[in-house]
Amino acid sequence: MNSSPAPQAFHRPPGPVRIAAIQTVSGPDVDANLDAAAALVAEAAAAGAVLVALPEYFPLISTDESAKVRIREAEGDGPLQDFLAATARRHGVWLVGGTIPLCASVDDRVRNSTLVFDDQGRRVARYDKIHLFGFCRGEERYDEAATIERGGEVCCFDSPVGRTGLSVCYDLRFPELFRAMGEVDLIVLPAAFTFTTGRAHWEVLLRARAIENQCYVMAPAQGGRHPGGRRTWGHTMIIDPWGEVLACREEGPGVVLAELDPERIAEVRESLPALRHRCLG
Repeated sequence: MNSSPAPQAFHRPPGPVRIAAIQTVSGPDVDANLDAAAALVAEAAAAGAVLVALPEYFPLISTDESAKVRIREAEGDGPLQDFLAATARRHGVWLVGGTIPLCASVDDRVRNSTLVFDDQGRRVARYDKIHLFGFCRGEERYDEAATIERGGEVCCFDSPVGRTGLSVCYDLRFPELFRAMGEVDLIVLPAAFTFTTGRAHWEVLLRARAIENQCYVMAPAQGGRHPGGRRTWGHTMIIDPWGEVLACREEGPGVVLAELDPERIAEVRESLPALRHRCLG
């Protein structure tokens, strides 16, 4: 698989471009999950999307947290990476590959990694999730640090929709990460928010990130009741730089589409120049 960076850098597009966020309800069967993802990417491409993003853990959600360790891949080599490259190339879209488990520095953990492939199937960016989710309320418990090794680098890249920043799920709660990206046109946040935390905080935090960074935010999510009983919040959405929700899918597999308009970004930043008014950082 060719993992060399794309030779061309993009600037802000001259007019509106269509972007798509995929919502899935993944289970423990990797092949079935890939088939579901492939069909939804095809649907997004047929609808005219230039950039398509999958949710966190799209290849696998299992009650056995060590399952992700067993399917981990070395960077640049493996069926999950081959699937993402081939899917991007087949449909001629830029594909933000949700997250997949890549090898970590120790054998019993993985990196929860977002890989981006251009429309020729070349890998152009990698982001390893920095903030690892932990939650405990009654019988509901999560500890990503038990199987995941945190990343440490902010990642942005140039795409046909403009400057794009990458983040994953729990990262949403840490605004300093998004400030470290600098000025971006789009933030992509693949997620698998729990129903409990999503109902309380998902939309308000996503809209805040869009408002304070004056950019579009696209959040492809897991959304529904998974095999084994886990329930994710869903509400995959695309939000504009003023904080308006342009499109949302509450639950179940599907495609969420919206137009990213560079003039809208310029209008918001000109009328309320908050990014220029920053005194710190």
